[in-house]
Amino acid sequence: MNKTELVNAIAAKSGLSKKNSEAALNALISSVEDALVAGEKVVLVGFGTFEVKTRAERKGRNPQTKEEIIITSSKAPVFKAGKGLKDKVNK
Repeated sequence: MNKTELVNAIAAKSGLSKKNSEAALNALISSVEDALVAGEKVVLVGFGTFEVKTRAERKGRNPQTKEEIIITSSKAPVFKAGKGLKDKVNK
């Protein structure tokens, strides 16, 4: 499902227009992004949790030259599914 299909599904289930559904979806995405950038965790009970994990600096190897390199630390957004979502998927 892509964004357009998701907007159509939201419009069908909520009774909102497609334009309002897209605005609501964009607001949700923007709010989650802003919270993650601020270092906050977003918890949607029954659905899941969005948070930022920090990856430590580590040694790696360039596959072409076999030379050892240092991979710098980085932050990555992660999603952990909640119990309600897991139960529906495994049903």
